[in-house]
Amino acid sequence: MAVVIAVDSFKGSLLAADAAAALREGWHEVDPAAEVRLLPMADGGEGTLDAFAAAVPGARRMPVTVTGPDGTAVAASWLLLPDGTGVVELASTSGIELLGGGLRGMDASTIGFGEAIVAALDHGVERLVLGIGSSASTDGGIGVLHALGLEATDAAGRPIAAGLRGLATLAAVGSGALRPPPAGGVVVLTDVTHPLLGPTGAAAVFGPQKGLGRDDIALADAALARWAAMASPTDAFAAEPGAGAAGGTGYALRVWGAELVPGAVAVADLIGLDEAVARASVVVTGEGSFDGQSAAGKAPAHVAALAAARGVPVALVAGRIAPDASTDAFCATVSLTDLAGSAEAAISDPERWLRAAGERLAGTV
Repeated sequence: MAVVIAVDSFKGSLLAADAAAALREGWHEVDPAAEVRLLPMADGGEGTLDAFAAAVPGARRMPVTVTGPDGTAVAASWLLLPDGTGVVELASTSGIELLGGGLRGMDASTIGFGEAIVAALDHGVERLVLGIGSSASTDGGIGVLHALGLEATDAAGRPIAAGLRGLATLAAVGSGALRPPPAGGVVVLTDVTHPLLGPTGAAAVFGPQKGLGRDDIALADAALARWAAMASPTDAFAAEPGAGAAGGTGYALRVWGAELVPGAVAVADLIGLDEAVARASVVVTGEGSFDGQSAAGKAPAHVAALAAARGVPVALVAGRIAPDASTDAFCATVSLTDLAGSAEAAISDPERWLRAAGERLAGTV
């Protein structure tokens, strides 16, 4: 039996590499002779930096201190690859997990992500790869561009405050001091395909997860629309898939000149997942919460598609499997919440329940 375990992180509880290792331990309890290969996945969110670090020999972590989403200092790092590419992850600089369970819907900012990008540019990187999942903010990415030199002022000519609260007062922008992208370009890894505005946009879909109330969502959408009108008068990018990612950070980076690509696809290519799947008897994928959005660019959906193309059965393990989630692509599914008896029990000891999930799958697939 040749098993490939290609799971994403279990957000807030376990990194992808640790989750994959726990599943392998459980599998080997039932089938110790199985050849189990671990290929931790990411889709642009939490764990993207770790996936690149594990896959690229000679990659170096470059420490940096940035302004976190709540305005406090955060010790983070970006990754320098041997070919001169810099990899920067929003999750570790401006991510929602940095808030420790609290939400700052109106005030959270992406400026720290921008500061890490500036550090990479100052180092002289030739190209940038940016992962933008797991954002705490709905600031339209203006915090990123502010760190890169964009001037953003209110009606009185004063610099706007951080976050959505400041974006709502935006009256003028000036890009004269905005730093250019590196010569090799900027690739943005995104895990969603939502546009910037409207009922399927950044505020409406993701705002409630970041602490926005019903009235805040309407305010946010109006502020994002005004920001888009100032940043790109032709409105060329707001409707593009991924523009609404990370509270509109995808849009801001597109304005800066970046290319948006599906994060799971890029990471899978980097780690050679398709080749590994082709030699596998079975593939196991998963993430913390598998829900209706998981089919739109998340890692498990891409892993399942690769397995289907190769005719290899694929199983799903998730912290929870939502009622609206389609699991038709999987030969077997395991919910850690169901195994443990409650979400609280699963979250309190995820490695234990992932080992149990590995045992169950080894005995059934």
